[in-house]
Parts: sequence; structure tokens; C-alpha cells
Amino acid sequence: MTSTRRARKGERRPAAHLPIARVYVDVPLAHLDRPFDYQVPEQLDADAVPGCRVRVRFAGQLVDGYLVQRVSDTDHVGRLAFLERVTSPEPVLTPELAELARGVADRYAGCMVDVLRLAIPPRHAKVEAEDVAEPTGAPPPPEHTGWHRYPRGTAFMEALAAERHARAVWQAAPDEDWPARLAAAAAVTAAAGRGTVLVVPDHRDVDRLHAACTALLGADRVVALSADLGPAKRYRRWLAVRRGIAKVVVGTRAAMFAPVAEPGLFVVWDDGDDLHAEPRAPYPHVRDVLVQRAHQTGTALLVAGFARTAEAQLLVESGWAHAIAASRDTVRTAAPRVTAIGESDAQLARDEAARSARLPSVAFDVARRALRDGAPVLVQVPRRGYVPALACGDCRSPARCRRCAGPLALPGRHRDGEHRPATCRWCGHGEPSFRCPECGSRRIRAVVVGAGRTAEELGRAFAGATVRTSGRDEVLSSVPGSPALVVATPGAEPVAEGGYGAALLLDGWALLGRADLRAGEETLRRWMTAAALVRPAGDGGRVVVIAESALVPVQALVRWDPAWHAEQELAGRTELGFPPAVRMATVDGVPSAVAALLDELEVPEGGEVLGPVPLGELDGEGNADRERALVRVARPQGRALAGALSAAVARRTARKEPDSVRVRLDPLEIV
Repeated sequence: MTSTRRARKGERRPAAHLPIARVYVDVPLAHLDRPFDYQVPEQLDADAVPGCRVRVRFAGQLVDGYLVQRVSDTDHVGRLAFLERVTSPEPVLTPELAELARGVADRYAGCMVDVLRLAIPPRHAKVEAEDVAEPTGAPPPPEHTGWHRYPRGTAFMEALAAERHARAVWQAAPDEDWPARLAAAAAVTAAAGRGTVLVVPDHRDVDRLHAACTALLGADRVVALSADLGPAKRYRRWLAVRRGIAKVVVGTRAAMFAPVAEPGLFVVWDDGDDLHAEPRAPYPHVRDVLVQRAHQTGTALLVAGFARTAEAQLLVESGWAHAIAASRDTVRTAAPRVTAIGESDAQLARDEAARSARLPSVAFDVARRALRDGAPVLVQVPRRGYVPALACGDCRSPARCRRCAGPLALPGRHRDGEHRPATCRWCGHGEPSFRCPECGSRRIRAVVVGAGRTAEELGRAFAGATVRTSGRDEVLSSVPGSPALVVATPGAEPVAEGGYGAALLLDGWALLGRADLRAGEETLRRWMTAAALVRPAGDGGRVVVIAESALVPVQALVRWDPAWHAEQELAGRTELGFPPAVRMATVDGVPSAVAALLDELEVPEGGEVLGPVPLGELDGEGNADRERALVRVARPQGRALAGALSAAVARRTARKEPDSVRVRLDPLEIV
């Protein structure tokens, strides 16, 4: 009698209604990238709702998963396992988010569970049980949006208010208070009863934009999502968005997947910043995800920034988005005066060493004048540290470590004031007695001076002036409007009260001379971001860029015409067959694995394989450890390429090949 009761107690029966659950199991293997069918036990019928987290048996192990659908029957032949339990009845995977995750995985030749891991934060049980009051009523639209200075700006705001699907690439004016403009766009969208997602590169931008949105909409309607939040706080804010309590989301990269209810506007600010590229598989980019999401949901999209990328220019030239830019008269009034090296014979006559000096006389004069007028001066240095790169003092060959061939650098001083010897930046091995392997010289010199050394030199050159640094160790959000020299690395420039009186953009050759497809575009973006913090020319604002005036990025900066530079950049890439004119994938791995995948890959018609070539990384025996191949197809064949790559990787994982390969579509780094 006792054994019979136990048997009945342990027996599980399928639910009477929609007994089959389709589950994406958290197993990131390409050949398992599909939903699997499970039976729903009747005791879990109420909690097993579409979008909830579940636990299931898979290959003999208990794994997590997401229930995406309940259906009445299955195509599976044989016995189905039951759901083990419902981790939480909270429907975290909305239908719109599931469709987006599937689309992103297909576009980037990845697995859906990898995308879901990026899109949905880990669960926090106590947070789910909290009750949060929902704000009542829609906020009124702002009286003044500030978009009237742009010919198409007012029309874009009217389209948001009317819930039309407007798509635009916004070129912000040099003196623009961009957080206020984006906050106004979010407020107009919220007044229409729709949600907004605004994605920015880093936490300082999040703080500025969140403050601007809160001032217009109130703290209960706006949430900030960023990686520095704790698990409970992040999940609490994410749930507020999923439940429709917060209508405006401001955040960094992960916010591109924020499940805002009834979306009306997606915004990405400064889409050229590499922080917008996810470093984890399948390596999606914020701009591309929001473009796909806007197309999927019929939502308005705004790609914004002071500079313009070739990808944004392609959206304009294809007609998918319209350009929003100020008139040339407005730009000339708002921009600082930009001076380049060699722009006139008179400049070279006054300073014959202007082309070779790191800080020519024109830069000194501009800095002194700004300090004398009581304004701070921004000094942008491409590299951090003290002396990041060293070379032989005679033959100029790069100084390398004898142990691992890594680059040598001078780390600075000990706390007791003594100088430390040159140290390898890879293995940390000290090199107290350097000898050049090319010429035998023992002399060593700096070829790239970092921000730390620059701050010391400027402190000596401008005696009595305050010198502040902003970089990796300490990033300043803002500085007072008093006289000071602010030395910052790109991306760490603080905002000055009232604007900077001048900006010195040093070592332009170090940015432009990189072996990178995006070197010119990235350099101009960094320059314009810094120059936009300077007062207009009418208020005495000056910018000196230490680079030849004949270079295309320098001309674009002097004229403050990033759209022209983006046109040139896109035309050049179209001629050479580089993204975004084409779809391109990189395949990285050990030589045998790359060769095997390329042999199996069914390249779409018209596509071609370039390489493979060594990546320059060597193993212990001096052999090439990893190689890279490029696969290039026309843009209409991009989806076919992603599918072919997914199939090839799936075959490898199904065979349990020991060596993995990394596949990236439309990567930021190609060479």
C-alpha cells in the first residue's frame, strides 16, 4: 500500500492544454541552435508561460533554458522528457526580444543562446518579488526641443509625436548640448505613449544623458542600464523596463536589447566608438542591432554623433535614413577656429620646425592666450602612460624584449623617485642593459610619448599653470572653467564649465599611421569629439591639430565637414571592396582548423576567400600559432554567407573537433 502511494505521488502527467513546450536550452553549440520540445507537467501548467526560465534535462544533465512557445503537438518521434521545473514564472523573454535575438544570431552566424545571454541579465529572486508603483499618465511634451536649428530637426520631432517611423542620421553641431537634444526627443516620444532606448558609449555619457532625461521626464520614468551596476540593481531596473514601468532607457552597449514596451524611438550616440562593439560571441554592434530592431518593429531610429561613420553614410546614400545637419552658416558660427600644420607659408616661415616639432610655436601661442584669458586648455594625447613606445637611438628599430620579442616601454618612476628600467609590455621582464639587435647600439629613445610624460613636460613649459590628467587610472567627468591644462587620452576628455578656450590635438601621425582600415575615420571622430568641447570661434575658441593640413581627415576637421569625409571614406571602401560596401567575415584559428572550415564552407556565388595569413602570434617553437582568412561577398549575399558559416561551424561542433575557430561578420578590425 505504501509503495503504491509513492508511485502515484511521483507520477507526472502532461498538462491538459498545450502540453508541449519549446525550449532553447543554454548549450552554446552551433549544431544544437534550435528549440527542443519537452512535455509540460500538469503541476507546472500555470507557471510555464512563454518567456519564462526553466530547467530541463539535456544529454543527461540539468541545464537552464527559456520556454519560447506552448503548442499542442510535436514532430518528435519517441518519448519526450518533462520540464524539471520553472525557475521563475516571470516572462523575461518577450516575443519581440525572442525575434530580435534570433535575427541577430542569424545575421552574425552565432547561437541564439549567446545572444540571450547578452540580452537578459541573471535572475535575482528577491527583486522579482518587489512591488513597484507605476507612474500614472503620460508626461507632457517639452515646450522647446532645441531642434529648430536643424532644417529637418523639427520635422523629425513632429514624426515622433505622430508615431511615424522616421529614420535619420543626425550630425550634431559643434557646440551642441547633445544630451538635452536626445532627452527632448525621448520626451516627445514618451508624450505619445511610446518608449525610447538611448545607447551611448560609456558611463560618463550615461550620467549626462540620464540627468537630462530625468530633468524632463522625472526619475520614475527613466532608468539607466550599465555594466557597473550590481546584479540586484541591474535586474530591478531591467524588470522595470520589461514590465512597462519605465518608458525611457539610457545605457551602454547591453541596453540595445532593453525590452521597452511599445518602442517608439531607438538612438545610438557616437556609433563609431569601438565600445559599441560587443567583444563576446556573436560580436554584435549596437548600430546594426538597433537598425535591425527598428526595421523589425517599425520604430523610428536616430544614428547621432559629431562625426559620421561610413556605415551611417551608407544608410543615408541608400535612402533608408535621412540626414539631419545644421546649415553651413550655423556650423561656422558654432565651430572653433581650427589650425593645422603647414596650412600657410607664413606659418612655416615663422616656425621652420613646425612640421617636426611635437608642440610647434603656434600651439604654444594658442595655449598661452587661452590661459591668459582665464580658460582651460585641453591637450589630447593618443597614448596613455609615460613613454609607451621605445626605439633604438641610432637606427630607430623598435626596442624589443629579448625574452618574448614584445615592445619595451618606460613605466616611469618608483615611489622613492628612482627611474625603473625599460620593461616589456607583454611579459613584464625588465631590460636594464638594452642592445639593439640590428646595429648593436645601446642608446634608446622614445618614439611615442604618453599622456603622463606629456603632463610633466607641459608643467615645466607652462610654469605655474595647473595640470590635470584624465585617462585610464582616473577619468574626469568635468573640470572647472578656470585656467588649467587638461591632458587626456581619446575618449577620456572631461567637459569644461563654459567650454575650453583651446584644444591641442597632439601626435596626429600616431593615429593616422595605424595599419587599420578605419584609421582615418577613427582619428577624425576622436578629434571632433575633443574639438566639440571648445568654445566657438566668436568666443575665442581655438583648436590646433598637429598634422599636415593636406590630409583628408585634417581638411574635414578644419572645415568641420564630417559628412564630406564619410562620403570619401565610403567611396574608397566601395572601390576596394571593404565593409560596409560589402559583407565580410573573418575566420581566426590555428592553421589546420581554418583550412578545414574553408574547405567545407559553401561560399555564396560571387564571393571570394582572401588568405589565410598569419596573425603574427607565435607559439613556443616560433611557428605561426593562429591565422586569419577573410570571406567577402556582395551585400545582398550577406545572409547567405552567415548561413553558410553557421552550417560549417555546426558541422565542426557536431564532430567535436578539438580546435575551435572564431567567426566574426563585419568586424571592426580586419587587418
